[in-house]
Amino acid sequence: MAGRPLDVLEESLGKEVTVNLKGGEVFSGSLSGYDQHMNLVIEEGEDVTIIRGDNVVSITP
Repeated sequence: MAGRPLDVLEESLGKEVTVNLKGGEVFSGSLSGYDQHMNLVIEEGEDVTIIRGDNVVSITP
């Protein structure tokens, strides 16, 4: 796996990820999109969650 954060996100598209946020919330689901600001789109079954990049503490592929 590549070392740069956006490279890791690119390799994780369509795969299950766990996202930890500043407030302690945790989201798990399929990474369906991201942008250069690390804003994320996570699909959890029928639900779609958009996460603002400045709230992300960690992303585990």
